[in-house]
Amino acid sequence: MTEKRECREETLLLPPEVEESLCRCGGIAGLTGRLPGDEVLARESALHRALADPIRLKIIAMLAVQPLCVCVIKAVLGIADSKLSYHLSVLKKVGLIVGEAQGNWIIYSLTDLGGEAWARRIVGDAAEAGALYPETL
Repeated sequence: MTEKRECREETLLLPPEVEESLCRCGGIAGLTGRLPGDEVLARESALHRALADPIRLKIIAMLAVQPLCVCVIKAVLGIADSKLSYHLSVLKKVGLIVGEAQGNWIIYSLTDLGGEAWARRIVGDAAEAGALYPETL
């Protein structure tokens, strides 16, 4: 009982199970200490924003098959140069893809981070498909 009183958040009226759990992790200060830093959260937020667009996901899907030049990506997507340039820059900025100059061409490929993001998506899709359609497994 004394432990519960020592870590009780006096200014908050909490449900008992939340208060007990919060007490076990060291109160508000303990919870705050377990959170990722602002820099990590900003980086993860940028990554999730980059992955939240269907066009960018399609670009990542194509690059998961093989490295490609802009002309092939554009032919598959059927979008304007300026729009493609924007999407490629978003993916490059967060480190999902890289472009390597080869003569007059820039060949885009996934970085390790881009490959990991794509692999997580595939694993997530497979798990979801199994949950929704167990007869297909």
